[in-house]
Amino acid sequence: MSKHIVILAGDGIGPEIMAEAEKVLSAVNDKFGLGFTWEHQLLGGCAIDAHGVPLPDVTLDAAKKADAILLGAVGGPKWDTIERSIRPERGLLKIRSELSLFANLRPAILYPQLASASSLKPEIVSGLDILIVRELTGGIYFGQPRGVRILENGERQGFNTDVYSESEIRRIAHVAFQLAMQRNKKVLSVDKANVLEVTELWKEVATEVGREYPEVQLSHMYVDNAAMQLVRAPKQFDVIFTGNLFGDILSDEAAMLTGSIGMLPSASLDERKKGMYEPCHGSAPDIAGKGVANPLATILSVAMMLRYTFNQEVAAKCIEDAVGKVLDQNLRTPDIYTEGTVKVGTKDMGAAVVAAL
Repeated sequence: MSKHIVILAGDGIGPEIMAEAEKVLSAVNDKFGLGFTWEHQLLGGCAIDAHGVPLPDVTLDAAKKADAILLGAVGGPKWDTIERSIRPERGLLKIRSELSLFANLRPAILYPQLASASSLKPEIVSGLDILIVRELTGGIYFGQPRGVRILENGERQGFNTDVYSESEIRRIAHVAFQLAMQRNKKVLSVDKANVLEVTELWKEVATEVGREYPEVQLSHMYVDNAAMQLVRAPKQFDVIFTGNLFGDILSDEAAMLTGSIGMLPSASLDERKKGMYEPCHGSAPDIAGKGVANPLATILSVAMMLRYTFNQEVAAKCIEDAVGKVLDQNLRTPDIYTEGTVKVGTKDMGAAVVAAL
C-alpha cells in the first residue's frame, strides 16, 4: 500500500499549526517506520493569490492521487470581498465534493486536564466523549437551485435548496451505526422532521438502517432540542449523526464543551476511508503570525489520519498519549490557559508533543 500524504497548510494560522503537526508526523513516521511520504500544495486564499482560484488543478490532481490529505485552515478577511464563486471556502467545498468525502467525523472529547477550561461546570462535562458524524457533500450547502434574484417588485431574495436523496442518507447512516458498534452502541439521529420534508425522509431512512443494527440503540431528536441538550446534559450522547447544516452547527457547539475548539480534530472520509483531516477551528486571522495558535487539534488530526486511513492504531494512540502528557505538564496555549498553568506558544507546544513522543 502506498502511503503518500498531501499537506495543505492554507491560510491564517494554518501554516503555523501545520508546521508543528508536520514535526509530529515526521517523528511518528521515524519512530514506527511507517514509510510515509508527503508533499505541500495550495488551497484557499493562498491559492487565489498564486493561481487566481481557491483550488488549482495541480492541488486537486495531487489530492486525488494521495492516500490522505492533511489540511490546516482556509479563508480570511483579505478575500471576503472577491467574487463569491472563487472565495477560499468554495475551494474547500469543491475538494470535499471532488473527492467524495461524504462522512465528517468530529470527536468532542474532554481531556480531564481541561475540565476547568470548559464553559460548563466540570461535573457536567467531565468524561465527555461524543462523536458527531456529519454528512458533508449534500444538503443545503450543495443543493441547487441557489442564489440571489430580483423579484418583480425590485426586492432582492436569497434562496438555497436543502436536498438529500435516500442513498445519501443511507450511506452516512451506515457509517454512524458502524462507528457506534465500536463505541457504546448508541446513535442519535438529529432532524427537524416536524417542519422540513427533507429531514422527515432523513428520519425514515435512519430508522430503516437502524433495523440492520439491532444491538445499537437508535433515538431521534429535533435539532433545536439537541442543541439545548448538548449544554444541559451532553454525556447522554455517544454518536450523533445528522446532515450538513445541522452537523456544522452542533459540532462547533460541542467543541466548546471541551474547553476550546483548538483541541478538536476531524476526519472527512470517502467510501474507501481515504480522508482529509483537519482541525475543527478556522483560520483565526486575528492571531495569525503571532505564534500563539493552539496546534493540538491539527496534531490530533494526524492521529485520526493514522487510525482511520492507515489503520495504525498504536501510532495514533501514541500521539494522543503524548498530547495527554503535555497537558499533564500544565503547558497551555492561550485558548486553554487557566490560572496556575504555564502559557506557551505554538512552537513550544509542538516541541513538547514531539518530546513526549
